[in-house]
Amino acid sequence: MGHTPSPVAPSLESLGLSIDRPLVLVDVDEVLGLFMQGFGDFLAGHGLEFRIDRFALFQNIYRPGAAEHLDLESGRELFDEFFRTHCHEIEPAPGAIPALNRLADRAEILILSNAPAQAERLRAQWLKRHGLAHPLILNTGPKGPIAAGLVGQTPHPTAFVDDLLPNLDSVAEHSPATATFQHVADERLRPLAPRSERHPRIDDWAALAEAIEAAIRR
Repeated sequence: MGHTPSPVAPSLESLGLSIDRPLVLVDVDEVLGLFMQGFGDFLAGHGLEFRIDRFALFQNIYRPGAAEHLDLESGRELFDEFFRTHCHEIEPAPGAIPALNRLADRAEILILSNAPAQAERLRAQWLKRHGLAHPLILNTGPKGPIAAGLVGQTPHPTAFVDDLLPNLDSVAEHSPATATFQHVADERLRPLAPRSERHPRIDDWAALAEAIEAAIRR
């Protein structure tokens, strides 16, 4: 069987980040931004319903009144179109911007987002418009390998924030010294989102920033 090579992490210095401060890696969708809300608005514009009745994505897309969700291929096409044309229209997660700006006084911030490559320009515009002038890396698949390549460049404490347990578990596996935190921004998703004792779940950004600060002071 073929082996998929691990992604190569760029140097922190090439991203304009110092290796002499702690490093915090932060996701976008359902962490910094309200992706599900924005994607739902996009689907409504296409005459579709987005029913958040399970912790899923494509399986929540329905034609009005339908009992069965839209086929997965059509869901994927809509997902790609959203990131190509509308991902800059999502709203920031409550409290995320002031909390991240506060953290930036104490650590280097790097945005690590799993999104299609065509989203890079609009996603970078979204960050800049909301005063989050931090480097952006788009990733595919588990985030552990690229996160390990990034945090391994600094001797200082590191932290990682994501909404999805597979990404959190991946980072914990590849970089055990990195503090991992789960955050789910959309209140509708919170009761549905799986959680794990391995990763503190903190859905309030002010409290999350305090926990990250404590972790990177150690």
